Amino acid sequence: MRTGAFRDPLGAADDRIVAGRASDGDTAAFAVLVRRYAPMMRAYVRRILPGTADVDDVVQEAFITAWEQLPMLEDPGAVKSWLMRIAGRKAIDRIRARRPTVDLTEVEAPAPDRASPERRAEARAGVAALSDALNALPDAQRECWVLRELGGNSYDEIAEELDIPVSTVRGLLARARKALLVRMEQWR
Repeated sequence: MRTGAFRDPLGAADDRIVAGRASDGDTAAFAVLVRRYAPMMRAYVRRILPGTADVDDVVQEAFITAWEQLPMLEDPGAVKSWLMRIAGRKAIDRIRARRPTVDLTEVEAPAPDRASPERRAEARAGVAALSDALNALPDAQRECWVLRELGGNSYDEIAEELDIPVSTVRGLLARARKALLVRMEQWR
């Protein structure tokens, strides 16, 4: 056996082979990826997080995530860009975590306008007025209007339901709408 420098065959292998072996759980192959890409990832994260001591922590978190998700990597040959994306996301997460946050339980937000007592009373009065206006309609007009406006039925479906011609449905609906417009004028 020759003495001399030990040549690591995995270190010379391309990304596809190294990442493929690492995704199968080979820690030596993963160590090659760490040695190969940690400096580049540090430089990238340093650009995102300038002047912080978090760079090494972010790179370490990125490698932990990569180790956990490596079996899901579809193209082992794209491991370099995949690692860089993970590092970038981790760096951005770190920035987001540093942002000052406000406890929402301490903030008193005004009630939405629609929930104010005045609005609710007005809405109830409008519904009551519409109910009164509907009750004032003749039965056939009210039935057509309810089936069309509340039930969403077509003219043909209403005609079939009430056993009347479609032209009669059109006339009844037109008269019902006109009567309701007159009765509900103050609510416009």
